[in-house]
Amino acid sequence: MSEVKVNKVSPRSGTGVQLGDSGDTITIPAGATLSLPAASIPNADLQGSGQITINGTAVALGGSITLVTETRPTVSGISPSAIENTQTSVTISGGNFVSVPLVTAINSTTGALFSADEVSFSSVSSIVAKFTISVDGTYLLYVENPDGNAVQTSAILTVSDAPAWQTSAGSLGSFAGASNIGTITLTATDSVSMAKTSGSLPGGITLNSGASGSSTLTGTESGATQDTTYTFTITATDAQGQTANREFTLTFTFGTENSMQFN
Repeated sequence: MSEVKVNKVSPRSGTGVQLGDSGDTITIPAGATLSLPAASIPNADLQGSGQITINGTAVALGGSITLVTETRPTVSGISPSAIENTQTSVTISGGNFVSVPLVTAINSTTGALFSADEVSFSSVSSIVAKFTISVDGTYLLYVENPDGNAVQTSAILTVSDAPAWQTSAGSLGSFAGASNIGTITLTATDSVSMAKTSGSLPGGITLNSGASGSSTLTGTESGATQDTTYTFTITATDAQGQTANREFTLTFTFGTENSMQFN
């Protein structure tokens, strides 16, 4: 094989220089650089008539194409964000929902999957999924439209047990009117606070909310002048915002003064 070493090849006459003949192959070794001025080769001279194919559409070099983008669903929030192990409906808000999506809860620790028992389509911005999830924990939600477009959220769903009342419902005792009731303890497992949500506490009686599963009633009754039973509901709330209600009563009695009996 012959080798020619020159720094420059110029035409003997005119302005054209030809490398090889028709059918010859000109090889540029790997690592070598062929430097050409911009736009020096017309598109029409390139193999394939100067076109490339994008998603099945031929596009001329230097041209443009408008690509069709896929529309994925979005999730902006859920309600409620904490549920128990029993079947519960969760409203999922967002956008671009298509009837009817596939909804799956994914345990953030183990990756265990729980498909929604049922999904109902309300609108492009709202769907309702019914879940029965047996394992407590936090869960990501995966929502997939029928066309395959999908979204996966962060851990936005909590599955845990609601507070469980240990104090029996009903009477908390009967006391003499205007007397001190001492300390009555109300207990609900996992509660972090308690509040009276309906009914009336006796005058002078205070609910002292505790953060460790127990709260107390204390004080001296005031205001009643005759036998009175007070009925009220206490709501226990846990760290996830789940609640449990229980109805109680307190009774205050007043003895009969200056009474007479005739036989």
